[in-house]
Amino acid sequence: MLVAAAARLNLGIAGGGTHPFQKWSERRIYDTPRFKHVSELYGYLAKQFTVFGQHVHIGVRSGDEAVRLAQGLARYTPHFIALSASSPFSLGVDTQFDSSRLNVVNAFPLAGIMPTVGDWQDFEHYFEAMRAYGIVESMKDFYWDIRPKPEYGTVEIRVFDTPLAVGRAAQLAAYAQALSAALTEDRTWRPDARLPLVYSYNRFQACRFGFAATLVDPATQQHAALAEEVVATIGRVMPYAERTGSGAALVALMEMATARTNDARMLREVLEKRGALPDVVRFACDQWRTG
Repeated sequence: MLVAAAARLNLGIAGGGTHPFQKWSERRIYDTPRFKHVSELYGYLAKQFTVFGQHVHIGVRSGDEAVRLAQGLARYTPHFIALSASSPFSLGVDTQFDSSRLNVVNAFPLAGIMPTVGDWQDFEHYFEAMRAYGIVESMKDFYWDIRPKPEYGTVEIRVFDTPLAVGRAAQLAAYAQALSAALTEDRTWRPDARLPLVYSYNRFQACRFGFAATLVDPATQQHAALAEEVVATIGRVMPYAERTGSGAALVALMEMATARTNDARMLREVLEKRGALPDVVRFACDQWRTG
């Protein structure tokens, strides 16, 4: 319905974490108090934030469960990035990143990994301290990759680029759901207190190299191929996906990781064949319409 309505206005709808050749300096700030505040606070960063992501919300039963889940999911941020990466181009050039979108998010002062807290009471104390300092007013001021969302009763995953097709979006949500079920129900999957030591490095690797990235395991200090880790993890959580009828979605993602291909690689191949970024955007519109 959306595609058909847009076509009547000669508009195309596309996925992708960035527009390949739009110029941030030509954007306009939407006229609402929230966006005016963001523009006044962050200056040009607000306009650079013309990037496009998929957020996934996982319902939780309590604040304590939200804290545990957010910290447990952080270990798999590189998986989410590589599986969804679709922003290799920005400002008309190949950035050499599979996900250049997250570099824009990194510029904000409250981005990255959520601070380590023991439970929901500790989190509330942290939030009240930050509000007392005048640094934040609400949860919206935290640009963490994964964060609790108290007003919805969820944990929100924010690192996905927008995929090129709606079907891929559903597959990514299914993986997040299965991982969350495993982390919630199987207490042998515990967050590692050493994760913050390697988090930024692993996140950068996934953004830069996609499935060709190498990750550092915070527990063993060993380096491993991200693609192989994704395949192994999907295999481990497959029973949780099959329980909700999402097994086929995870199989599709496993095939992606095995072949080490994602939307970023596909877009680069289109540019190589067709030679112009407008053709890449047309291809992305075709994927959204037919995918």
